Amino acid sequence: MATDYDAPRKTDDDLSEDSLEELKSRRNDTSGNVDVDETEQAEGFELPGADLSGEEMEIRVIPRQADEFTCSVCFLVNHRSQLAGERGGLPICKDCA
Repeated sequence: MATDYDAPRKTDDDLSEDSLEELKSRRNDTSGNVDVDETEQAEGFELPGADLSGEEMEIRVIPRQADEFTCSVCFLVNHRSQLAGERGGLPICKDCA
C-alpha cells in the first residue's frame, strides 16, 4: 500500500476524537457521491496526434553560442564542457560517446 508522506498526520488527540460510532456513520453515508460530467472533464484533454494546424506557437529561438557545439549523433546543442571528442571529424557529446 502506498503512503502519502506529504499528507498531514493525525495526532493522538485527533485519533481519540473519532469515535467508532462516528466512523461507522461516515462509512454508511452515501452523500459523498459526486456527479461528474464526462464532456466537461474531457474538454481540457487532448489526444496524441490531434490536429494542431490551427494553433500558433511563440518560441524565442536563440542561435548557437560560440562555446556550444551540435552533437553529430543526437543533434543536441551542448556546452563545450560536454564534448567527448570527435568521430569522423564530427563532434560527439559525452552522453553519446
